[in-house]
Amino acid sequence: MINKISSRERILNAVRHLPNDRMPCNFRAEEATLKRLYKYAGHGDYDRLVTELGADIRYADALPPAERDCGAYVQNYWGERYVYRQSEWGRVREDMPGALAEAETMKELKEFDWPLPGQMDYSGLKRTCEKYKGYAILYGFGDIFTRAACVRGFEPFMLDMHIRPEFVHFLISRFENFYMEEYTRAFEESGGAVDIFLMMGDLSSQLAPLFDPAMFSVFIAEPLSRLCARVHELGAYMMFHSCGRTFPFIKMLADCGADIIDPIQRTSPDMTPENLGEKFGGRVCFHGGIDVQTTLPLGTEDDVRAEVRRYAGAFKNNAGYICTSAHYIQHDTPPENVFAMYDEIRSCTYG
Repeated sequence: MINKISSRERILNAVRHLPNDRMPCNFRAEEATLKRLYKYAGHGDYDRLVTELGADIRYADALPPAERDCGAYVQNYWGERYVYRQSEWGRVREDMPGALAEAETMKELKEFDWPLPGQMDYSGLKRTCEKYKGYAILYGFGDIFTRAACVRGFEPFMLDMHIRPEFVHFLISRFENFYMEEYTRAFEESGGAVDIFLMMGDLSSQLAPLFDPAMFSVFIAEPLSRLCARVHELGAYMMFHSCGRTFPFIKMLADCGADIIDPIQRTSPDMTPENLGEKFGGRVCFHGGIDVQTTLPLGTEDDVRAEVRRYAGAFKNNAGYICTSAHYIQHDTPPENVFAMYDEIRSCTYG
């Protein structure tokens, strides 16, 4: 029998493929979803909510420069552009082509007003980490691929991979250099409290890769390997997020040094938890999987509980799995299903 352990130990055991007392878990939800959950829970306290649910991870981040309202759109410090749409429960972001969508020369890319890590505000980071002592600390929203594509615009970026590869190499290098320094600063400013750094980059649609997987080696493998190496030098772990059918990339991501793959989006036979547990169990840790498109918004509480149990069974003794939703829980999800999900997670004990 495994004695009860701290949330931080529970997460680190999963990443290290060690036995656990119960299934470790995380929580993530859109702003509009939180408003529904607060109403259902009878309070509006985020820390109280995630504690009641039993989440083992807490988020910490530096504050970026403020967004700019440009009238027809909002632009962030990277040059991503988007609008906010209002739903019944709050605003939802919709992206549009970014600030470099019309760029035609390398000169335009180089002369863009690129952000610097020194523009981030780290002043509250250590205090946040101290507040969440005993929990695993997940830091940041790094991205060297999808964010670069957002700034450039997805269509021109995908074309660049074939006809202007120097554009893609340059853009990815800007993001790599930024996060190489930013991760280091964050770790130092946190007092060494960060356990997991998040790197994002959507590589696939739900059915197939967005590009020939061979291009991963051309554009992404080397910068990602360097970033993973830096994170490991700091004594932390790297989580790589990609929605969709990531199966063709998982071995490559692991070879680059990614410790955690997020999420399991069960959109094809090779993305079932059973297949991933069999093929990659002991090699990488998986994070996420409870379906946000069908099970959580449309299923019954019993459906949600059954899906949690399926994931618990697919990863023996939970070595190598952290349970949470396959993406941020959307505002069309009944709060009853969210609470059923975490109630079932807490009941998945091992020993």
